[in-house]
Amino acid sequence: MKFAQPWGRQRLSFLLENAASREAKMWRSYVPKKPTSQDIDVSPAQRDEAVRWLTELHSRLQLYPETLALAVSILDRFLAPIKARPKYLRCIAIACFFLAAKTCEEDERVPSLKELAASSNCGCSPSEILRMERLVLDKLDWDLHTATALDFLHIFHAMVMSCHSGFLDSVSGLNRSQHLALLTRQLYTCLADHTLMQLRGSMLALGLISLELETCCPDWLALTIDLLRKAQVSLFFLLP
Repeated sequence: MKFAQPWGRQRLSFLLENAASREAKMWRSYVPKKPTSQDIDVSPAQRDEAVRWLTELHSRLQLYPETLALAVSILDRFLAPIKARPKYLRCIAIACFFLAAKTCEEDERVPSLKELAASSNCGCSPSEILRMERLVLDKLDWDLHTATALDFLHIFHAMVMSCHSGFLDSVSGLNRSQHLALLTRQLYTCLADHTLMQLRGSMLALGLISLELETCCPDWLALTIDLLRKAQVSLFFLLP
């Protein structure tokens, strides 16, 4: 995991405000597409299958969690306004994954395009992936910098840890990093469910944290409300 160090409360407030700013700028409400011929547009079920495929690939390559979260975000932003034929979906998905890896990973950890094409069994050549990568970048105006649900999960988890030192006492056998890794795996499952695309990443992350708090903290509701208040305050100051 990329960010495992403890953060001070002032730093956490800054990170939350910055993430909320990016989310407010980039997030668009999910509008389910009208049913069409499956040869004409990617269905929600096909989108979910592609995300699960990327999750398996990500696990095999042992890349940072941020890479998968960003790859799914790029994929969804690209697919939302267009009709993409399902036969191109894996090429689109692997191009999004490659862009995310180059954004989030250290240079030496980024797989070569040839390696990625071969190990993923995506069915397209490196040159085809490069062409698709350019299409994705052009469609997104070359702006990949967005706040993902994972960003908020990291921040909310650190906030709980900073104000509730006994949080992990009830989570047997897990240290701070292991517990965050557990929540991250739960988030991966959520990312592969298109019905949850109705939620902002911040609210999805808060929901996961709240469910975890409920299982181990008597004052879970007060902690959840406090996190929600902090998130809403960050958003409030961004409104015109």
